Order: sequence, then C-alpha cells, then structure tokens
Amino acid sequence: MPATRQPLSVAIITLNAAAQLEACLQSVEFVDEIVLIDSGSTDGTQALATRYGARVIQQEWLGFGRQKQFAVDAATHDWVLCLDADERVSPELQASIKNALKTPSTATTGNATASFRFPRCNRFLGRYLKHGEGYPDWSLRLFDRRQARWSDDAVHEKVETQSPVGELQGNLLHDSAESLASYLTKQNRYTSLAADMALAAGKRATVGRLALSPLIRFIKFYIVRQGFRDGLPGLIHISIGCFNSFIKYSKMLERQSADTVLR
Repeated sequence: MPATRQPLSVAIITLNAAAQLEACLQSVEFVDEIVLIDSGSTDGTQALATRYGARVIQQEWLGFGRQKQFAVDAATHDWVLCLDADERVSPELQASIKNALKTPSTATTGNATASFRFPRCNRFLGRYLKHGEGYPDWSLRLFDRRQARWSDDAVHEKVETQSPVGELQGNLLHDSAESLASYLTKQNRYTSLAADMALAAGKRATVGRLALSPLIRFIKFYIVRQGFRDGLPGLIHISIGCFNSFIKYSKMLERQSADTVLR
C-alpha cells in the first residue's frame, strides 16, 4: 500500500500582497488546506486567495508573532506550514515536506520530531544570496501545533518548541521584489520594534554595544561567512544589516535618555 502523509495546512498572513501572493499559492498546491489571515488588504489580495481555494479570515493586526499564531490556531489540521506571501516552496523542499509527513506519525510522543527547519534563500537586488547573512537563514516553519507555537514577539518572532527539531532539504525561496527604498522603510520600522522589545525585556544599550555590534556583525557575516562572494548585493545587504544594529542601539539609547529625563 502506498505511503500516505499527515494532512497539512498552510498558514499565511497578508496585507496588500496581491503582487506577490500568486506565486506563493502556486507553490503550495500540494497541501490540504490554505488559511490566509488578512489584516485589511485593499489590492485584491483576498479575492486572489479565494480563487486558489484559500479560506480567508479578516483579522486586525496583532503584531507578527500573535498574528501568525492566530493563523495557526485557525487551521483545520495539526501539522502547519507557515509562510509569508513573498515566499515560495521550492520543488525540492516540497518533496522533503511530503516525505517528512508520511505516516505512521509519532508526533504525539514526547521524543518525536514534531517540527522542522529548512534553509531560506533570500533574493536581494535581483540576486539570490548564497552566503553571509542571507543564507542559509534557517527557518523553523513546519510543525505540529500541539507541540510548538509562535512567540508573542511583535518582530523577530520565532517558533518555540520543546520537541526535537529536524532539518529538511530544499530551499524556501524569499523573493520580496521590493525596492531598496521600501526595504529601508521596513527596516526602520523593524529597528524601532526591536528596540522597544529589548527595553521591555530589561535590556540596556551602551555606547560600547552601539560601536561594536555593527563591526562584529560585519566580520561574522561578510568575512567569516563569506558574504563577499555575493558581490555588490551581498555588500549592500550586510551594510544595511550593520546599520540596523547601530540604529537599534541608537533608538534604545534615545529612549533610555528620555526615561532618565522624566525621572
């Protein structure tokens, strides 16, 4: 008898993602259910998703972690693959996912592999980065929701689990196709959220961290992890990453100074 697999839901969160969503939906036609949580799109995202058979749910924005967990909770099946609208499942990754979910499943046992991570390949300035900070960018996105869940973080959210984490072959392709200007606008928003999260967690910025964090990041990803092999896109990508570190600590110091004045 041919092997079957665990039923699989795909959970996607969107906001005005019509230009990117179709390729994402086409890459997951092998799954059993698509759940799309939309936070107010006005560009036809919901109609496009419906044409591909997705179950669309309207939900005001809760922050990245809580919005993704809302999508997971709304799924019909316990095994969930979480994607962003600008991501695509490569054929090799699709085959790996199908193989990982073959029955019999032991996902309900404490020692089972109930979650899987795989490399994410990021396209930046027209080139898929294969080194440095842009790759392999390991992403835990496939899991049994009975044993894993998204953190509540507003940004830099992550899947939390106590079960063993497996690794799958094949890339998750990230192709945002956004301009450098829009990318920088998004990074400015992310650094503000990251600064607020760090302070809320009791962390403090110092002048030393402000100065050293970008330098350490550059050495780690551009030199040790050979980001230089990705040419000009690799150099620009790590430069923005280092600047993000500088800006995050700058914003933390700004907020710390304001708190000191108020006291």
